[in-house]
Amino acid sequence: MQKQSETATITFDRIPQVKYAINIIHDENSNGKIDMGFLLPKEGIGFSNFTKFNIRNRPSFTKASFELNIDIRLT
Repeated sequence: MQKQSETATITFDRIPQVKYAINIIHDENSNGKIDMGFLLPKEGIGFSNFTKFNIRNRPSFTKASFELNIDIRLT
């Protein structure tokens, strides 16, 4: 069995310097959709500016957004 990487990298080149929010979805079973539990996704999901989220700390564009006005690297 091959070990899967625990990181991923994506590069956006030459995009306008405006406000952005990033949402990352890991379709773990490759069915093309986000499988939901009772209120939250069962599969991996992430948002910019959020290390954790829950039902009381849900992401919105305002909370997850950041102003891109210089070259930036998010990790």
